[in-house]
Amino acid sequence: MPVQLDIDELVGRARDGVPRAIARLLSLVEDAHPRLPEVAAKLTPHTGNARVVGLTGPPGVGKSTSTSALLTALRARGLRVGVLAIDPSSPFSGGALLGDRIRMTEHATDPGVFIRSMATRGHLGGLSWATPQAVRVLDAAGFDVVLIETVGVGQSEVDVVKLADTTVVLLAPGMGDGIQAAKAGVLEIADVFVVNKADREGADATVHDLKQMISLVRREIRGPSWRQPIVRTVASRGEGVEDVVRALDEHHDWLVRRDELPRRRAARARDEVEAIAVQRLRAEIVDLRSGDRLTELAERVVARKLDPFAAADELIADLRGS
Repeated sequence: MPVQLDIDELVGRARDGVPRAIARLLSLVEDAHPRLPEVAAKLTPHTGNARVVGLTGPPGVGKSTSTSALLTALRARGLRVGVLAIDPSSPFSGGALLGDRIRMTEHATDPGVFIRSMATRGHLGGLSWATPQAVRVLDAAGFDVVLIETVGVGQSEVDVVKLADTTVVLLAPGMGDGIQAAKAGVLEIADVFVVNKADREGADATVHDLKQMISLVRREIRGPSWRQPIVRTVASRGEGVEDVVRALDEHHDWLVRRDELPRRRAARARDEVEAIAVQRLRAEIVDLRSGDRLTELAERVVARKLDPFAAADELIADLRGS
């Protein structure tokens, strides 16, 4: 007999910072549990306080090491930090290939830190479809900062900008990252650039290339634009990490002063509502697929009695109940 979920109790325990309750809520999110709308309704009044920071960049630049170093610096300030580490999906189980146990082990016993690996499950853009709801869980659980570390998938990992208040793009010398940055469009999404492994040969050239590209491709923002800083770090030794934290603070202050923060969060909510609506419509289409209606429309298209656009119009009309 299935265990009856007490959503009120679960949310209350998560609000009290109980790790097992937070983990349970995140599992409900990832599994798209039928009671997820009820969970969201209980969590939403407690959200809006966490600063959401996205960390992205090509594979091999040291994202996990940088995330761990940033965790240390934020905890030194007394801030509670939640981490969503978005990993590639296993082709067999659909789960994350990299797990919590092998990530950031020095923070595993810190009660002020919660780390969760989430699978992309084939979702393009370097993020899991469940990430917005997972951010809501950590926000409602009282974390001051939520770090989203994306899977390193190169050109497609730009969706993080839709979720983060501040997006950090990490690059490293000697990896052709200047060209990669231009191709991936990260010049447009970055609020802060971090050149990690800055003790390596070629770091000066990477910074120089970035400065040139930033001057050529200015990001369009209403009102005076933010000038993206370039911070050098050696994350494995913790060098330059305090400079990254200062850059995050300065960007947050700029967002507040320019009224950009509410605009970004409204855009985030708009994207989330749209994604949920599209998912529900897709589920209804799957229901139609299991019947005869979609098959009938497909056969009429093949017989050239109906064009696919007209068939889609009829399908939408069916969904609307007209």
